[in-house]
Amino acid sequence: MNEHLTIYPIIVHLITAVLLLFFWKKPKIQRYISILGSTVGIVIAGMLFHRVWENGILSIQLGNWEAPFGISMVADTLAVTLIVLTNIVSFALSIYSTENMVSSRIKFGYYAIFHFLIMGLSGAFLTGDLFNLYVWFEVIIISSFVLLTIGGRKIQIEGAVKYFTLNMISSIIFLTGIAMVYGATGSLNMAELSRIIPEIENKGLMQTISLIFFIGFGVKSGVFPLYFWLPASYHTPPAAVSALFAGLLTKVGIYAMLRVFTLIFPLGETNQIILMIIAGLTMFFGGIGALVQKNILRVFSYLIICHIGFMVGGLSIFTQVAIVGAVMYMFHDIIVKATLYMMGGIMFRIFGNTKMEKMGGLMDNYPKLSFLFAIPLFALVGIPPLSGFWPKISLFSASYTANEIAMLVMFIFASLITLIIIAKVWNNVFSQNPESIETKSSFKYFKDFNFAEKAAYVVPVVLLVGVTLYYSFFAEHFQLIATRIGEELMNTEHYYNAVFNINEKTKL
Repeated sequence: MNEHLTIYPIIVHLITAVLLLFFWKKPKIQRYISILGSTVGIVIAGMLFHRVWENGILSIQLGNWEAPFGISMVADTLAVTLIVLTNIVSFALSIYSTENMVSSRIKFGYYAIFHFLIMGLSGAFLTGDLFNLYVWFEVIIISSFVLLTIGGRKIQIEGAVKYFTLNMISSIIFLTGIAMVYGATGSLNMAELSRIIPEIENKGLMQTISLIFFIGFGVKSGVFPLYFWLPASYHTPPAAVSALFAGLLTKVGIYAMLRVFTLIFPLGETNQIILMIIAGLTMFFGGIGALVQKNILRVFSYLIICHIGFMVGGLSIFTQVAIVGAVMYMFHDIIVKATLYMMGGIMFRIFGNTKMEKMGGLMDNYPKLSFLFAIPLFALVGIPPLSGFWPKISLFSASYTANEIAMLVMFIFASLITLIIIAKVWNNVFSQNPESIETKSSFKYFKDFNFAEKAAYVVPVVLLVGVTLYYSFFAEHFQLIATRIGEELMNTEHYYNAVFNINEKTKL
């Protein structure tokens, strides 16, 4: 029965999405169903995490086909931790959307598509088959495209076209890589590929295929020079959609890199150098891009790009300590980036815009809210003991120990430029005297909201800030989880045995 729990995170969001379709024109009922579905999702994710933590990696073979011929679903520590974080963000955004998303957009199927997207993310984290990873990516792309365009504003359509075009190109590249792997090995089961590919004599071909996968995943992650779609699209939809994208969509690309480049194509020296260069350039151009932006949401978009470089950089060093640092940074980034865009939605309600030159005085007018917002902003910088500090210790240590001084320099550069950017945001939005700002009267807008409206905006932010603080002050718990993940990723026999051990096989 343990193994059946592996597919429940997918099923719960599928059922929620289908149920929502029956209440297409009833926004109020949809809001309650979404919150309920997300609550059940958290419970199931927690149960699955507990089972994996206690019993080890779980796998299930769907249908009557044994691995590697059928569809394998595998829940290891990395997958289930991401499932838990995904459902926490989903729950927070279900509440946030009750006020951030107007009824007219809900009637276009917002909540149903929202849960289809969470289902796609869950499937991508749990699948043990390369082709099915591609299928789940397509579910994610289609759902996210619909969410980007709900409302039909011109700026949304422009951003969505760029987003969809580049992500479809990414999918074509990914599918090409899958075809080449199947042609060379006759299999797409990840566990089986972990044994077949090291025995193939044509190492040049395998290296070429691995780089094709990197390009495909790199577009989805937003690495240099493939990131231009991200700042062009992430600031265009409502804050709830942007927060979902910022917290989770780029991370599924990083997850795929971690999975493929540890399990299937362990990085050789040449590929390590390529990934290091890409990681360094991603941090540099993402940081510089954020520094020159005047719209706070575009600042956050470029910071997403900059900090993707930390995760790719950790992978490129390819030691267990570096992998642990990359994984810990991904956990931190999921929560903090989602929180930042939710903050952006509240700022829009307060100021009536997101241009920093028209903002200011937030700390004087909303001191409690400003204190709440300060926590994820300072965590982003990595100020001790907040959540961004702990993964950087692992990344700095790993790069120094591996004698990758250039990578260490780029980590430090990205940290310093993030500090400068957040100082600029704090000065313009929180500290600046608003006397000369035309939108000063808009300070009353959020204050005029009733308690329920304010709670719908603030409670989800409080929830995610609470997770950030838990990470900050109980970092040893996340360190323990990440250490186990690093050990599982670098020792592929755990994954292989979970899929092929005849004593553990279960048919659905």
